[in-house]
Formats: sequence, structure tokens, C-alpha cells
Amino acid sequence: MRVSLSWLQDLVQLNETVENLAEGLSMAGFEVEAIDDLASRADGVVVGLVKDHQPHPNADKLSVCQVDVGSGECLQIVCGAPNVRLGIHVPVAMVGATLPAVGIKIKASELRGVPSQGMICSLSELGLESNGDGIAILEEIAENVPELGQPVAPLLGLDDTVLELAITANRPDGMSMVGIAREVAALTGAILQLPQLDMAPIHKSFRPDSTSSVSMLKGGLYGLTALENVDGGLTSPAWLKQRLERSGLKSVNGVVDITNLVMLEQGQPLHAFDIDALELITGQTVSAESFGLRQARNNEVFNGLDGNQLALNENCQIVTCHDIPIALAGVIGSAESGVSAKTRRIWLESAMFTPTAVRTTCRAVGLRTDASSRFEKGLPVEMTLASARRAVTLMEEHLGIKSNGCWVYGEPLKTAEPVKLRREAIHRLLGPIADENDNRYLEDDIVETSLLALGCELSPYNEGWLVIVPPSRRRDLSREVDLIEEVSRLVGFDRFEANLPDPLEPGGLTTAQTAERRLRQMLCGAGLQEVTTLSLVGADSDEPQRIAISNPLLAETSHLRTNLWEEHLRICQRNLQSSQPGCWLYEIGNVYTFTDELINQRAVLAGVICAERRFERWSTSGKIKSMTYHQARGQLSQVFQGLKLDINDRPIKDNPSLHPGRSAELFVEGKLLGDFGQLHPELSERLDLPEATYLFALDLQCIIQASTRSNRWNPIFRPFPTVPAMELDLAVIVSKECSCSDLIQAIKKAGKPLLEHVELIDRFEGGQLDHDSCSQAFRLRYRSKDSTLSEDRVNPIHEKVRQALVKQFSAELRS
Repeated sequence: MRVSLSWLQDLVQLNETVENLAEGLSMAGFEVEAIDDLASRADGVVVGLVKDHQPHPNADKLSVCQVDVGSGECLQIVCGAPNVRLGIHVPVAMVGATLPAVGIKIKASELRGVPSQGMICSLSELGLESNGDGIAILEEIAENVPELGQPVAPLLGLDDTVLELAITANRPDGMSMVGIAREVAALTGAILQLPQLDMAPIHKSFRPDSTSSVSMLKGGLYGLTALENVDGGLTSPAWLKQRLERSGLKSVNGVVDITNLVMLEQGQPLHAFDIDALELITGQTVSAESFGLRQARNNEVFNGLDGNQLALNENCQIVTCHDIPIALAGVIGSAESGVSAKTRRIWLESAMFTPTAVRTTCRAVGLRTDASSRFEKGLPVEMTLASARRAVTLMEEHLGIKSNGCWVYGEPLKTAEPVKLRREAIHRLLGPIADENDNRYLEDDIVETSLLALGCELSPYNEGWLVIVPPSRRRDLSREVDLIEEVSRLVGFDRFEANLPDPLEPGGLTTAQTAERRLRQMLCGAGLQEVTTLSLVGADSDEPQRIAISNPLLAETSHLRTNLWEEHLRICQRNLQSSQPGCWLYEIGNVYTFTDELINQRAVLAGVICAERRFERWSTSGKIKSMTYHQARGQLSQVFQGLKLDINDRPIKDNPSLHPGRSAELFVEGKLLGDFGQLHPELSERLDLPEATYLFALDLQCIIQASTRSNRWNPIFRPFPTVPAMELDLAVIVSKECSCSDLIQAIKKAGKPLLEHVELIDRFEGGQLDHDSCSQAFRLRYRSKDSTLSEDRVNPIHEKVRQALVKQFSAELRS
């Protein structure tokens, strides 16, 4: 947003220097990105009179001019402009002057053998818009030309300073001169001099052309004002052109310039349609009911005012006349319906389109305009008709246009609900304000002064105030905390003392937070590197259950993710393509699912162990040694052992992402924890990843709950055993489908109270065993707490274990 200080001075009394004003606006939230001193464009440029004009002796297209700049002697200047002639007043850049617009420093020089002492300037060389070639002729620009030698800057409107502000999405009022004026008045206490607006102009109601228009305008407003006695060829007054140019807009014609002026002044975009052009396009008489609003059809052609032809799609919202597109709603009008020199009647559109619809249209066509940038931030509906009435008043005053009625479709404006602002809430949230003598809370008169400066209406009550916010701020000042923030912003955040709780109590991590931090440390200790990926992903036909977000910025970030492993595999691809030997990583993040019309968010620990990752290769003679399934699973077991978790694995075959014979479901405390397995061969081949790629996805909450149980979380101290243990081996033949974890659980249960530890030491298939059987051997360690064990005490327990396996698993004993 470009803010002309001379225009701002007409709206609010400015007593601050430019630097102080810029600092104040930046501290208040309107960052000043640049200060453009227009006078610097014409520094050293004065008024001159061409007293002699002769052809250059050595060049056909150059002239040798004698120019009087009021110094007593004429300057000889070589000029190449075709329109230079005797007796005209021109801007002359003196020797030593710098022209920033073209990056030239004027020096005394010699052109084709003729000395030249200065330069006669064109408007473009002074950073101004120029409609023709050649130098600027001051008689054609102004009626009264200053005296010779006087600075030319005031005559050309270059006696102003423009601030370039960065306006955030939560402050749409900052997209208008009136909004900035209110902000300056609130910061400095200056007096406002705003244009008077008719907030409730007389109008009639109408119904749009189609039923779709009614649904699309729900919550919005669409107004049309009929204007007659229009002369589309009239140009704008000089002051209006200057205001537009300083704001970064070009002058088009009187009607369009006034609509742009009101947009800059009030923040409400307006658009003018040529009625005769609309009737020519549609072949029908055009009334307010002829207008409608609908979504564009695929490949529908639209010719914009900027001269570009666009192919629309169903994401574009368009304004129609008898169902023919005449504008992209809130973005740009059509070339066929725009105001031209032949225009004699117009419909002035003032509408409140929804920010979402305008943003979607802009993204669909790849176009953003001054109007759309304002609609996207959201505008107060109360200003829609008032701004149109302001434009009509200016047209009547400066262009002689006559109004012939106003028609409006939309819900009636609701009375603003007051916001409760409690004194106690202000003091609790902001704390005391620093004072020279002591710390004190904000006094009521400071609060009232701040809110009144914003244009609020206050009604005191016993606990504080009932505040009615002005229309321009109702979108961002809707809650009590918003008003408190505004008060603190105007008073100055740096003026408030620390507001610490009393008494101060030490903080710390919760048990769950400590467990999560310990989990991260152990994963890093196992060789995995933590990554963080975006929770927004693109659409995928293979995963229709992905949840689409309502207003995505990009197609690649239009849905909520349902897993983490897809992005993890892309990371592995990039690392391997960068000549890395492997990629081991993990992430703790959220995934999203949709059930029973509810969106569920679940925290997941997921990761990938891809290829090898080690510090040496001498042990394998420099050859790559890929990890086996059990080695990769062992890396994860290290982490679980550190958390004192006993994990059981059960084979799975129905996960399409994992190898059907090398994958397992992990269980803890009898609950499903997640999956671990080798990447499916088809996936690894398609993604060009090595076969030794292993994925895991685990429920984080389940890990935290299990690891923080008191019997695991709190260390249990036991006396060091002082008696020897007895180890016995046990081998059984069972079905291949029987997992060793189930066997170990049965052994532990039957081996109480002497069994101390059990582990699998061998698994064998083939040979003389049946094709559906396997042999599993276990080593059992028995120990008594207070005495050395004898065979008489161990054998009954060991036999009990053997019989338990026979009974539960139909095991055939081998030892």
C-alpha cells in the first residue's frame, strides 16, 4: 500500500516528521518497507525557456538549444527530442543533478563536437507517466508556469513523500487511506478530517438473474447504481491523476479514475459497466435483474480489461449479464463491457464478494489485482453501499453525471453487537504500566482515549465498557482480547512491566513430555535422524480417504496427510540420488483420518531404515552390506529396551506397502502398536529404492502410556544375585505359524517363580521336519533368591514348562 503524505494530510493533521511517522506506523504493525521522496526525482531540475533552436551541425536528429534558466546567461544544451522548439518552457536538469528514474548524473559534456551544459527532461526521465515521446512542455501541463530558474518539482507534483506499507491479512483497513488516517490519529492524537459518508443510501431491492447467484451471495451484498449523462472521454482533474499516480495506479478516464480513487480512499473496490455495450453483447435490454453470479464453465473464454484472454474453469466465480460473463467477481472486468470514450450510461457495481471465492478465482487464472487483494483480506459489508454513494457524489461534482437509482441484493445489515470490555481483564492480561514513580495499572481515561481514537463508541457499565467497533475494524476486533491488544498496541507494548504469576512456581516437563524426549534421544542413539515434513500433501487417486482442505494455496498442499512414510521415501530417494550410502530417519507427527463426519488427529512415530549406514567398510572389504530384516528390527528393539517395553511381533500379509513375508504387527501390553516391515518389492522397484528398505509406523500415545507406567518409569532396585543360576535348553517342534513370542509368553508364565530369563537361540526348518513345521530352541535361566538351585528343585518347574507347551501348542518335545 502506497500512502501519499500530501493526501494523508488532507485526512488527518500531520505534526510528525516523516521518519517519526514511519517509525510509529512500523511499531504499530504497519511496517514501512520504503520511503519514496518524490522531490528527489527532480532535485536540481529547474524551469527553463528555449530562446534559440538550431540544427546540430554534425547530426540530423539533434538540435542545439539556447535555454534561459534565469541565471543571466543562456545554457547551450544539445537535445534529441522531436518536439523541442523555440519559445517553450521546459524542465532543465542542471549540471550536477541526478535523475534516479533513469540512473543518470548530469555532467557537462560534448555531443558530436558541440558542448552541452545540462539536459532538457521528459516526464519519464523524472519518474512520471508519459503519454508521448519527447520532452515535457510545461505550458501543456499547467496554465501558470513558474518563473525561470524555479524548481520544477511543485509544478509536476513531485513535492510529496510516499510511504510503502506492508499490510498484514488481519488489518484490511490498512488497504485504505481512511484506515491509515485513523491509525495515525490514534497514534498521535491528531484531528481527523474524513469525507462525510452516507451509510444508509436510499435503494431498491432486486433479485439476481439466477438461483445460483442467491446461494453464492449468501452473507454478501451486490449493489448496482444506474448513472446517466456520462461522457466516457472526459479526463480526470490534475489532483486526481496525481493521487492515483502516487498510489501506483494509471489514469484511465474520469469514471474509472473516480472508482479507483474511492477504492484507495475507502478500501472498497468498485466497477463500472457500459450499459450500451452490455446491450450490444447480450442483444437484450439490461436492468438490475439481468445481472447474476455463477461459477464459470470449463474452457469458457473471458477477455479481461488488461488485454489478456483467459480460459476459465469451474473454480472461477464470474459476474454475468443475461448469463454472459462480464467480469471475474472481485478481480477484473471484461474488455467488452468496460468504460470507453463512447460510454454514455453505466451501471456502477459495488459488491461484497467472499474472500474465499475471490482467492480461488485468482489462483485459478493466475491473476491478482488491486481489487482482489482487498477482497481477499475481507472488507466490511457496511462500507459497500456507502463507498458507491461516495463515488456517485464525486462523479456528479466533477463529471456532471446524474444518478438514476440504486438497486441492492443481499441480507439487510445487522445492528452491530457491542463487545464487553472488562477492566479486570485488561489489568490481568497487560499487567502494570511503567511509571516514573511506581508501577500502576492502566487508567480508564487512557483506555477510553485509545478506543475512541479507533472510532469506537463506548458505553460504560460497572465492570468496564460496552464497545461498538467501527465498520472498518469489525472483522479483526470481535472479541474482548482483540480490544485489549489494540489498547496495548496504541499505548506501547514496551511500556508494560513484566506480569509474572504470584507466587512463582518452578516448571518442568510432564512425564509424557520426558518420555517423548527420551524416545527421541534413543532413536538418535540407534542411528536414526529426525526429520519434519509438511502435514499438507496433494491429492492421490490411490488414497481417496485423504481429507481435502477448504482453501488450499497449492494443489500440492490441498489435503491432510494420512501417513508419514510416503514423504519419508521421497527423502530417501533424494539422499540416495545425492550419492549417500543410506538414509535412516524418523519423525513424530500427526496423521488425519475421517470417520463419522469427524476429523481425527493421531500422533504417530514413523521412520525408514534404508540401505546401510556405518562408519567403516574394512570389515566387508569395501563391499556394501545390506541389513537383513532381523537386523533392522533389532535397531528398533534397542529403543524399546531402553524404554523397558516388551514388544511382541505377529506376521501380517495384508499391508500393500510392506513385503508380505517380511512384515509384522507390533503389540505392547496386548494392544496393537503399529507395523514394521520391509518395503514391498513393487514399491521399491517403482521408487528405485534398494530392497533393504524397512518402514515402521507406531502409535505414539500407546508408546508413551506403556513406557510411563509406574513399574517401568520408576527405577526398581533389587539386590545383586549372590547365588549361581542354572541354564537349561528346551527344543520343541511346532507349527510354522506359531510365533516364538507366544511360546516365550507361555514359558514365562509356567516357569514362575524360579524362571529368570528366556530367549530364542535357534530356529530350524526343513530336513526331516514336515513342510509345515519348524523347530525352535530356547535357553531358560533359573535362579533362586536365597540358595543355590539343585536339579530336584528345577526339574519339576522345567517339566511344567514342557507340558505347558505341549498342551497349548501341541508341541513335540525334542529335549
